[in-house]
Amino acid sequence: MKKPLLGIIGGSGLYQMEGLEDVRVIDADTPFGKPGSPIIIGSLQGKDIAFLARHGIGHFLLPSEVNYRANIYALKALGVQKVVSISAVGSLKEEYAPGHIIIPDNLFDFTKHNRPQTFFGDGIVGHVSVADPYCQRLSTLTYEAVKATGANTHYGGNLITIEGPRFSTKAESHVFRSWGMSLIGMTACPEAFLAKEAELCYTTMAHVTDYDVWHESEEPVTVEMVIQTLMKNTEYAQQAIVNLIAMLDDEPCCEGIIKDAIMTAPAAMNPQTRRKLDGLIGKYLK
Repeated sequence: MKKPLLGIIGGSGLYQMEGLEDVRVIDADTPFGKPGSPIIIGSLQGKDIAFLARHGIGHFLLPSEVNYRANIYALKALGVQKVVSISAVGSLKEEYAPGHIIIPDNLFDFTKHNRPQTFFGDGIVGHVSVADPYCQRLSTLTYEAVKATGANTHYGGNLITIEGPRFSTKAESHVFRSWGMSLIGMTACPEAFLAKEAELCYTTMAHVTDYDVWHESEEPVTVEMVIQTLMKNTEYAQQAIVNLIAMLDDEPCCEGIIKDAIMTAPAAMNPQTRRKLDGLIGKYLK
């Protein structure tokens, strides 16, 4: 089996796309538990691509219940180099209308830290820079791939991650806008930070489903709104993946990120934790 070049984290129906061949199912396991779903691998234009349903097949995991570490670790272990997160978001800007697709360029973590934020800890300390949490090269290519579908597409904006599962109050929504946030979602953090620690190129293809609750002339967000927009945009997402896979090469551009981030001397590392992290940091400890 070839190593997948691209990993897609999103809904369970994305892999049901024309042109995907040699489809097989991987029931992965990791030192951090099992990922949210089996990983579907198929060949598209001669390149292998891996699909993972973030919330499980049938969507049964709350944003706070997703095993983000297992998801990222499993994709890394399969050889994935680049990850595109396909996510539903609310818009905090008038010009980012429902149905539009946004490639954000920065993140604000407003979760309550009930989610494991890092692979480090338990005897190994690491501090990774996430000043720019997204891979600029992959983000640019993803923007071009989405734009080529004819969808209303924008590049840039700050995506704030809230804990969920509830939607915002109007007071919260107005405060987030005053902070300069452009989009609001529930899953980008810590997923993007863990991808950084795993040295994976990472970006978000954000599908705007609503105006959150700040927009006075629009209805407040509902689950029905989210589902309807995502169903309409599935074809755009699938075509964008086809476009993107044709643009990608095997050139890794996010390797070496954690080489100088590890603070703990190898001799002082917890042996059990070192074994758990071998797939991420082992090459820097030899």
